Amino acid sequence: MLGIVATRLKSDLEIPGSTSKFISLYLLFSIGFRGGQELSHSTFSSEIVYSLILGLVLASVIPIYVFFLLKRRLTVSNAGAVASAYGSVSAVTFVSAVAFLESQQISYGGHMVAVMALMESPAIIVGVILMILFNKEGNHKCDWRKALHHSFTNGSVLMLMGSLVIGLIANSKQADGIKPFTTDIFYGFLAVFLLEMGMLTARGFTDFKRYGWSVTLFALIVPAVNGCLVAILSGMVTADVGNRFIFAVLAASASYIAVPAAMRIVAPEANPGLYVPMALGVTFPFNITVGIPLYFMIVNYY
Repeated sequence: MLGIVATRLKSDLEIPGSTSKFISLYLLFSIGFRGGQELSHSTFSSEIVYSLILGLVLASVIPIYVFFLLKRRLTVSNAGAVASAYGSVSAVTFVSAVAFLESQQISYGGHMVAVMALMESPAIIVGVILMILFNKEGNHKCDWRKALHHSFTNGSVLMLMGSLVIGLIANSKQADGIKPFTTDIFYGFLAVFLLEMGMLTARGFTDFKRYGWSVTLFALIVPAVNGCLVAILSGMVTADVGNRFIFAVLAASASYIAVPAAMRIVAPEANPGLYVPMALGVTFPFNITVGIPLYFMIVNYY
């Protein structure tokens, strides 16, 4: 809100570009490292393996169909950025879902934090692949090796996946040694990052309006459909009500931290005034107010 107000008042408040890039990389590292730590502390079972697989499948499939739904109305870069956002997950929505379960005195598996972290990268990778493939207008031939190389080696994806591996192999003593960096200051940097997201969102209000009501309806309907379907289908992987509920919330959420941070590096031509307001201004409040009780009701009914 501060970023939006500052921009609408035409204030000279701004985050330097180099600082913004550092904060983006820091957030990606912290999210990946903590996800790897959660994964290292879990005792592997068939349910955990199937849960991780389901998370990867969701994060890979959702951006594909979202991209093709939007490609006719948006540019390839914008469609790819939105697809990545809706294929990825919102850590804040995840935290809200956990708080809701605690209020209902319902437990959930600790490995779901790792599932959340693992769902960040595939959506970004798929989005980048789609942008690379379909930006070549009139050229139906595609160099898959080049596409995959760019998708896996761009800075944001490499930071997220690499930090996940580092968190996985680090022991508790090593993790505690950098806890002040990975955990304690996370929300401070997140606040500054969201300040910039607010400024970017406000600058993009005009652009967002020109896309019409279709993108607003999309940001409401698609997450609801994803969440309801996964609330039902997740029963094939786990019978735990808490885990199924979190799966539904993850499938319905849209990233406004990791993906915008990645798109700033990988696809600067994509308009953050489109995909940030969709994820942060429409989908997030919908999930918090309507989505969470809806998915919880479906999980309990089925």
